[in-house]
Amino acid sequence: MAQPAERPGGLTNLQKRILSAAVLLPVTVAAIMLGHPYFMLLVAAFGAVMAWEWTRVVAHKPVSSIPSPIPTPSAPGWRSIAFFPIVTVVGAALNTGFGGSPAHVGAGVLVGVVLTWVVARVANRPKAGWFAIGVIYVAAPAAALVAIRKETDFGLAALIWIIALVVAADTGGYLVGRTVGGPKLAPRISPNKTWSGLGGAVAGAALVGLSTAFVLNHTNVWMLTLLSAGLGLIEQAGDLAESAFKRHFGVKDTSRIIPGHGGVLDRVDGLLAVAVAVWITNKVAGGSVLAW
Repeated sequence: MAQPAERPGGLTNLQKRILSAAVLLPVTVAAIMLGHPYFMLLVAAFGAVMAWEWTRVVAHKPVSSIPSPIPTPSAPGWRSIAFFPIVTVVGAALNTGFGGSPAHVGAGVLVGVVLTWVVARVANRPKAGWFAIGVIYVAAPAAALVAIRKETDFGLAALIWIIALVVAADTGGYLVGRTVGGPKLAPRISPNKTWSGLGGAVAGAALVGLSTAFVLNHTNVWMLTLLSAGLGLIEQAGDLAESAFKRHFGVKDTSRIIPGHGGVLDRVDGLLAVAVAVWITNKVAGGSVLAW
């Protein structure tokens, strides 16, 4: 059967990207600036989408090296499995936002992991572990972002610093990688990434740290600059981890929920890793790193 011709006047990919940004950017900025409970609700909503995307990707096809089990009429589909990660992620964000302790939130996530694994074992035994991993992969950063924004003294500044750092690392890595080129960083995972691009990402993140230190009149400029450079490495590691995950399951995008951009997980992979790293650093230091 002949394929229908493309409808004249359809939006280009660039136009879709611009329209998506025009809708999402003001909402995101407003939630960040207003803080609790608006940012908490935004994270919960995006977290629910990311949990759904992870489950969708894992269910995309069987792992090539492991045969898929014969489905039974009673086995739940992937949409049924997704219920447990979604509820866990939303619960982690809300629990953190309403003052739940890290131990309390962690216990809830653990319950979600176990329930997801049990249900997934019934539906698809070879990949039950992958479904369960997704719960932690999304729930931990969701809780971390909410916790960071809720900080009384540096919550807003810390979140702006983190987002600026991630954007600068992505941009610096792309520009330097495209301009300089050179040896590939991880060709089997992400063929376009280079060692020079990694250097550009670290430099971009360090520049944000340096700028933030001056804006906040930080007394330890080099500490924040070096910390930001290290977070630039973590941002790139998060990007590579997401690429490895998608390559393993043979998908290009985690979904098409954002026109022109793909899925939410495709856009925030580095942010997830950096958020957890900053939250852990804050806990070890006994306060926001911006207060050092």
